[in-house]
Amino acid sequence: MARPRNRRKNQIQQNSLNPAELDSLASRVKYVGSPLHKRNPGDYGLHPPAAVRPQKTLCDDALVVTRKEAQTLLEAGVRKGLLRYRSESDPSRLDEFPQVIWAVKALSDGSRIVLEARHNNSPSGHYHGYPLLDRSPTSEKVLRLWDEK
Repeated sequence: MARPRNRRKNQIQQNSLNPAELDSLASRVKYVGSPLHKRNPGDYGLHPPAAVRPQKTLCDDALVVTRKEAQTLLEAGVRKGLLRYRSESDPSRLDEFPQVIWAVKALSDGSRIVLEARHNNSPSGHYHGYPLLDRSPTSEKVLRLWDEK
């Protein structure tokens, strides 16, 4: 029997952070990656270098190949306010990191890929990320909000 889906799981929250607060948050988040979402370790310094699981989506497929690019996308998602905090958290608390941050990468062929970064539950704001599958309700919403902001 299929597990019931948690509709709140990928809900993007309207946050009360102003642009200066979003900039401050963007300066504190850090993309560290996960070997589970990398076919090639690139410059991520992951240990083990690559430990792909077949059911995981890969950053390599979204053509995010450098840590610098992943960091830039993570910060852009924060600045656009595409965030979800833990349900018990108050998004106005600047000492807390969002549980999820979304971003959009434009490809050379004109298509775009929605990326989701998840907090590693570290006090220092470390994240790992991966591409979302095409045409998911979350992807569609992220693309719409990305264009609006």
